[in-house]
Amino acid sequence: MTRRYCLERAQLVPRPLDETFSFFAAAENLETITPDFLCFQITTPLPIAMHAGTLIDYRLRLFGVPFNWTTRIESFEPNVRFVDTQLRGPYRYWHHLHEFYEVEQGTLIVDRVHYEMPFGVIGRLTRWLNVRETLDTIFDYRRERIAVLLGAVEQDQAVSLPV
Repeated sequence: MTRRYCLERAQLVPRPLDETFSFFAAAENLETITPDFLCFQITTPLPIAMHAGTLIDYRLRLFGVPFNWTTRIESFEPNVRFVDTQLRGPYRYWHHLHEFYEVEQGTLIVDRVHYEMPFGVIGRLTRWLNVRETLDTIFDYRRERIAVLLGAVEQDQAVSLPV
């Protein structure tokens, strides 16, 4: 039986929606918000025109093991959302929804990643042993870098998702 997991993160930045979305729509910025321990490199020639159907190739290293990752931009709605899915990489399934909401304080960024591990029971054990923690570390680093690059609003400030 395959289990699908979900990682959700939200972050408020004091920047206009169009500026915030543009930052995330520029694929090269992914390198700046990814921790160094991944040795993350985009191998698709830059700049990358983002739209539904765009393919992006990466090279990474995790626990000393190099691997390639290919994603496809499944949907792209400027200033609203985009979705990338894994075509080739370490997961059985990877679907990353990036949403952007204009709020009074700036822009609310919401990431929702659904993923499945390969290799059945061994994959679930690997997730329990280190994948879950590694993904948390990656997204914690991402939050810190976004706060530095785009500014940060007090983290204890409650923000409701617009309806």
